[in-house]
Amino acid sequence: MTADTQSPERTRVAVIGAGSWGTALAILAARNQHQVMLWAREPQIADEINRSRRNPYYLSSVELPETVRATTGLQDAIEGAAFVLLVVPSHAMREMTTLLRPQLRSETVLVGAAKGVENATLMRMEEVVRDVLSERFEPRYVALSGPSFAIESAKGDPTAIVAASRDRESSEMIQRALSSSSFRIYTNTDVVGVELGGAVKNVVAIAAGVVRGLGFGTNAVAAIITRGLAEMTRLALANGARAETMAGLAGLGDLVLTCTGELSRNRHVGVELGKGRKLAEILGEMREVAEGVKTTSSIYELGRRLGVEMPITASIFALLYQDKPAHDAANELMGRPLKRE
Repeated sequence: MTADTQSPERTRVAVIGAGSWGTALAILAARNQHQVMLWAREPQIADEINRSRRNPYYLSSVELPETVRATTGLQDAIEGAAFVLLVVPSHAMREMTTLLRPQLRSETVLVGAAKGVENATLMRMEEVVRDVLSERFEPRYVALSGPSFAIESAKGDPTAIVAASRDRESSEMIQRALSSSSFRIYTNTDVVGVELGGAVKNVVAIAAGVVRGLGFGTNAVAAIITRGLAEMTRLALANGARAETMAGLAGLGDLVLTCTGELSRNRHVGVELGKGRKLAEILGEMREVAEGVKTTSSIYELGRRLGVEMPITASIFALLYQDKPAHDAANELMGRPLKRE
């Protein structure tokens, strides 16, 4: 059953993480008449949301519905929640899941909205959550991914994303709960493909930004997107994903958005690197996380482990972690040996 055939059942929802995407998801859930508890790490964010109905740092132009209440208490946030949206950076997913573990119930659906691969273990977010919780229970996990700038979704601009789970009932629950006329969720069973697509596209977006920062045009960006999709697909297939997932919203769709959209944080990092700025300086100016910076390392190592050719990832890894000049990295990106496509 889809959101077109039945109105969402009103329920209690927890959103863990009050950054831009967490705030947007809280707004979307509340517009579907759910009671939303939004967990913020910073007390000033929670206080300001409860006082003025606005997040002072993220999506501050959008008013939050009255049915959103912010808290800094994790137990307060998840108590009685039918599902919990985990909207924290990928490098914080293990820590957050560990903190939540004592309070979580086996029937609670956990929705991972981070796009990355853990550096130390090379685990996807589904694997991290299962690794933390499996001694207590087998988690009901859904990966939420796709082309979705937070501000556009929160404003009600048409958006389409994917909810992927090995458990069809869980993904359809999230589909019903969050879908609306402007926010469309499609279900999928290929969690591996959806999560790897979301992770690799951030690395490719840095590459797309680099060529723009160096002054190259849209021809170069189109080449990066096309070869990036091939690279993403090779890695996903080597991990057991389906090729058609890479051609869908969580693959090509998210890749195009992140490589071309002015709102992309990862593309912004690449643009500034292409202009010759240092990574530490760029990141120091950003309040939100550019997931692709840390994920480049884990995707690079995952590709090496599996013997998958990933030239774009290798060039961006050298740029970020081996002090390769941006111009040299771009020459590698655009100067691959001539061969059959």
